[in-house]
Amino acid sequence: MATLFLIRHATNDWVGKRLAGWTPGVHLNEEGRRQAAALARRLADVPLTAIYSSPLERAVETAEAIARPQGLTVRILEAVGEVRFGSLEGESLEALSQSELWQAIQFYPSGVRFPGGESVREMQSRVVAGLETLLERHPAPEEIVAVVSHSDVIKAAVAHFIGLPLDLFQRLVISPASVTVITFGKRGPRLLRLNDDGSLPIPRRPERDRKGEQKEPPDSQEGGE
Repeated sequence: MATLFLIRHATNDWVGKRLAGWTPGVHLNEEGRRQAAALARRLADVPLTAIYSSPLERAVETAEAIARPQGLTVRILEAVGEVRFGSLEGESLEALSQSELWQAIQFYPSGVRFPGGESVREMQSRVVAGLETLLERHPAPEEIVAVVSHSDVIKAAVAHFIGLPLDLFQRLVISPASVTVITFGKRGPRLLRLNDDGSLPIPRRPERDRKGEQKEPPDSQEGGE
């Protein structure tokens, strides 16, 4: 079976600030366009068989940057679209972080349903079904298929394929323009890369808030894209 390159879209003005979800018109910003171009250069020597994308603009724009030098056409795959956050879409992450629902999302996501939207478990089920369809469509072991999607979507997929309980999927971090690689064979899926953004930053001590609690880095505040 094929190898999947699960790629988070590059950054935009909503990342770490507001819950974009399926809000239309959220495009890559200048930094995001630079990230997408750099990602395309990184992947230029990878012989991609096909590239699929979430239907949302920020993902499509990232996918197009990767596809262009490879001579590929981006195919839309709605199954890997963002979580349907319902009435919470557009809300400030700072405000949401104070709510009981948001705390549940961090520690008990399998029991969360977004008001007017879908549950986290429903999201994981549709994403996994969509990716399994791609694996059936691309059965040859030498095929490499890129899928441009979103942070929580990629984390949910990784959790499924490596046997990580859904309630622990927030322990994974998927940064903008990062690549996660899973290969599939007779012995099952193997995670080869996780959140590979092409850099080796120097580790630093986490910042703490006024209460002395560890602050999350902006890219790990899920949904803010």
